[in-house]
Amino acid sequence: MSDDLERLKREASERLERITSEDDLADWHRDFLGRQGQITSAMKGISQLPAEERPAFGQAVNALRNELQEAFDNRQDQVLAASLQSRLQQESVDVTLPGRTPLAGTLHPVTRMIREITRVFGLMGFQTVEGPEVEDAYYAFDALNIPQDHPARDVWDTIFIESEQREIVLRPHTSPMQIRTMEQVEPPVRVVVPGRCYRYEALDATHEWHFHQIEGLAVDTSITMTDLKGTLAEFARQIFGQERKVRFRCDYFPFVEPGVDFAIDCMFCEGKGCRVCSGTGWIELLGAGMVHPNVLRHVGYDPDVYTGWAFGMGIERIAMLKYGIEDIRHFYQGDVRFLSQFNRVFA
Repeated sequence: MSDDLERLKREASERLERITSEDDLADWHRDFLGRQGQITSAMKGISQLPAEERPAFGQAVNALRNELQEAFDNRQDQVLAASLQSRLQQESVDVTLPGRTPLAGTLHPVTRMIREITRVFGLMGFQTVEGPEVEDAYYAFDALNIPQDHPARDVWDTIFIESEQREIVLRPHTSPMQIRTMEQVEPPVRVVVPGRCYRYEALDATHEWHFHQIEGLAVDTSITMTDLKGTLAEFARQIFGQERKVRFRCDYFPFVEPGVDFAIDCMFCEGKGCRVCSGTGWIELLGAGMVHPNVLRHVGYDPDVYTGWAFGMGIERIAMLKYGIEDIRHFYQGDVRFLSQFNRVFA
């Protein structure tokens, strides 16, 4: 029986020496020291020996078990150390290399467009002011010469907020800040008002139920349409290039008289006519006009002494034209693929 133990020891030792992986170590331990291993089988064979040989054989098996366990532990340490060294070499990091630049966020294109436009008007002496998005209907309509029976006050056009005391709306334009500003400031007045607006709209590529506007207002003595034309022409050339041509045509808005629409020659076709400008060669940018005398009277200004002009433009429309964006809905879908383009545009 001792020859069998010697053979088992030799087989186990030789096999253990050849092991180089943790999986092979686990197999070796199962085959020799496990519950169904060869050492366990040898212990079960004691019952077949004569009684006088059993103690000596049992001691020999236990001694072999301990010897193999010690050899296994040593070999395991060696294999684990070699494996760790290999992983360290494969996963090593050169700490002297420059770090990877993290992905940095950027301002939303609408926010950047607002800042660019207000900067242009700031250089022309206009102050930037902001107003509430939830507005009293008086400021949104009545004080702007839009009476109760005007279509803009229909429930299908304007978003109303329930109130028992008075009409409260989500402002459909930034024009209410014209009134609020003039109530607090004596002429001269020169302000631009950026902000979010809300309307009941059918959504498509050029319409959203919420959008941004910039309102402009200038009031003083002897202000004329010429001042309006010069200011808007300079704005268009600062935003779209010095080569831009401008056009004014008569239009109607309740809070100005006379009213105009302001357009620039199409920068995509240089005024020759294309899909963007619908073949006309011109792109309408905004509505404007001389402040209606009734609006001046609402804030206590004497229309025989003071005159002024106002304009209003959609920020998304300006951004779409400048950067070739075809659908206004892209601005508010939160698609990183769309927004990340402006990291390069505004770099």
